[in-house]
Amino acid sequence: MADAAEIQGPSASPARRRLRRAGALLAGAPLLAGLLQLTAAEPAQAAPADSVSVALDSLTPSAPTEDDTLTVSGSVINNGRQSVTGAHVGLRVGPLLNTRSAIDGIAQHPDDLRGGTGDELGDKYTQKFSKLIPGVAEHFSISVPVDELDLGKDGVYSFGVSVSGKTSARPWDQTLGIERTFLPWQSSEADTKSRTTFMWPLISSTHMTARTGAGERQTPVFQDDELAKEIAPGGRLAQMMDLGRDLDVTWVIDPDLLAAVDAMANGYRVQQPDGTSKAGSRENQDIAKQWLAGLQKAVADKEVVALPFADPDLASLAHTGTSVTGSLSHLKDATDVAALTVKTVLHVTPTTDFVWPVDGAVDPSIIKVATSAGADRVIARSDSLRESAGLPYTPSAARPIGGGTTAVVADARMSTAFEGDLTKADTSTLAVQQFLAQSLEANVQKDEQRSFVVAPQRTPTASQAQAMATAVKALQDGNWSQPETLTGAANAKPDPDATTRIPSTSAYPSSLRKQELPRSAFEQIADTQDKLDNFQVILTDQSRVVTPFGRAINRGMSTSWRGQAAKADRFRTDVLSYLDNLGGQVKLIDKSETKLSGRSATIPVTVQNNLVQPVGHLYLRLSSTQPTRLKIAGKAYDEQPVEVSGGHSQSVKFTTSANANGRATVLAQLYTEDGQEYGDPVSFDVKVTEVTPTVMLVIGGGVLLLVLAGFRMYTQRKRAAARQAEEEGPDGAEADSGDESGNPDDAGDRLPEESGAPAGEAGPDQPGDPAPDTAPESTDPSGTGERVDR
Repeated sequence: MADAAEIQGPSASPARRRLRRAGALLAGAPLLAGLLQLTAAEPAQAAPADSVSVALDSLTPSAPTEDDTLTVSGSVINNGRQSVTGAHVGLRVGPLLNTRSAIDGIAQHPDDLRGGTGDELGDKYTQKFSKLIPGVAEHFSISVPVDELDLGKDGVYSFGVSVSGKTSARPWDQTLGIERTFLPWQSSEADTKSRTTFMWPLISSTHMTARTGAGERQTPVFQDDELAKEIAPGGRLAQMMDLGRDLDVTWVIDPDLLAAVDAMANGYRVQQPDGTSKAGSRENQDIAKQWLAGLQKAVADKEVVALPFADPDLASLAHTGTSVTGSLSHLKDATDVAALTVKTVLHVTPTTDFVWPVDGAVDPSIIKVATSAGADRVIARSDSLRESAGLPYTPSAARPIGGGTTAVVADARMSTAFEGDLTKADTSTLAVQQFLAQSLEANVQKDEQRSFVVAPQRTPTASQAQAMATAVKALQDGNWSQPETLTGAANAKPDPDATTRIPSTSAYPSSLRKQELPRSAFEQIADTQDKLDNFQVILTDQSRVVTPFGRAINRGMSTSWRGQAAKADRFRTDVLSYLDNLGGQVKLIDKSETKLSGRSATIPVTVQNNLVQPVGHLYLRLSSTQPTRLKIAGKAYDEQPVEVSGGHSQSVKFTTSANANGRATVLAQLYTEDGQEYGDPVSFDVKVTEVTPTVMLVIGGGVLLLVLAGFRMYTQRKRAAARQAEEEGPDGAEADSGDESGNPDDAGDRLPEESGAPAGEAGPDQPGDPAPDTAPESTDPSGTGERVDR
């Protein structure tokens, strides 16, 4: 941001300036010589300027008003080798700071004794120590009425806590250490108050895997139990929730976090190093339920902004992901599911038209990707979208950047105020005072209301969150700012002089680019999506697979993987291998060699389904690699639909016909309805041993001879019976008469067995059924798990 120009007096002529410099050199020469002699004579007496350090642990109130009493507390510690005697801690009010860059300078070097520190308030507001022993911390607390500080014009004042004393080497009173900070001074309600939006992020790293239990509940499996620690009382996310409930902030939430905590509350499992999983504790389930209940109350009547599911890395997607087909579709899916997740878990309707690139760093490709999923508001930061017009003030956050898109530019100084290690009280106090100082200084730059946005780091630590809450509370109680929602800041009237030019791709910070996901990550994600598309086609309940794997794909491109390339790769690899494992549960059973001892036979091929749900929409194709020798249903291949219940196998039968003896290779392959191969093919040999025509002639000739022999025997017996009847006389005539009457007991109507033919053979008037073309299917053992109908 631009700073107000400093006003300088009239400048002297060049000749006059040269004359003054020459005079100063001549006048200072004797003094310089004396100093050099003193240094050479007494080197041991030069005490280090920072021999005593000062820690400012508390400054309350952070932004005092006229009737307040300012209380300053902290500690001092002697870092030197000599004891300090006659020591005292005093308060110093420095000059009014007129620019935001002046605040930066003090914040960068708070213990610099050479800076403008002002005079001590006097003995009345000091704390004395008879001796400061090396290495021993001494605590202090000083209170002073604000009207004793002699503060004048409203604005930001430099404020210091110094320690003075004597050492045996330098036995005179000297300033041995100082801690400088800021005193925001707005004595009464400002005529024009700025509107400040503070984004309160609830974002965590990835915890859930793609794995789920096999039952109806599909119990989710977590990578670890770290989320339980974050939401437990005292944990990072627990404190974020507790602190945020009493603040006027805009909640910025990753829906994946809500989905994970909700899953934990309803029962979960934790993955183990050996690949197994164990049930999560009942205690953690209760913790998850309590955290969700508390969050539902905290966000009631507050603005909730839902980021795309799993907080995808927009910069990585823009710089490396768009070159991989289908990558952008995952961002659209993540956006679509975000609102549903938040509404289901928190029972509030979130805003979903904001996206937040890492550190608010943008370039044209990031803007293009960010808006491709429907979001028309991009949260940028002022150290990326820099002012180029030399404005002497900080403009409002909203910037129209074309195409109906608004860049909401967060203030970089205020947004980065709470980074770093704030576990110590003094660093936390300095962060709060620096934030308030920048806020007040921005407000006094121009007598016109503007909207500012604060976008802190995505995952603040517990100590950082506490400092943030202290600062927001002080800002809300102050006299120069009022809270505003993120939507309100985006809708505010933009400053016509503010820059709207998006920096070039080459200007994107190299430090951030080094942390991006590589192209190989998006290629792996694309491979996973292709396999998922192929797998889901055969399922009767696609949601059991599509939902957990779809969300796992979103997690694979999360911003939380920045700086953790190896861990991110393991996660994506695990998702893909687990999908391969599930897909492999529907497969063809290996088949051993099949023998055909005739011209045709039925060959069964078995499909096994080890999933818990039925599968269908599959076709099994059986192909002959040598159709001139062996045909499938009279052609080179045949295919049949397949449906298999969960946990069962199904044999599919194909009719085959052989044209020649020998061995033919047959290939079985599953296909989805859209013609995609599914799973690995199964190949097996069919050995044909067809009956030859010569053998058939020999067998036919033998049968003919048997028939002729039987006919001859029948004729001979009939003639013999006739002769016997003629010899017997009248009885024989009766017998002949009976034959002519058609008596069914006529010898010619007897069964073949009664006519003397061997059992099982048919006479010429009653031929037997023709024998089948082939013998039954081979009785050789089938492959493992194969079902064969014999």
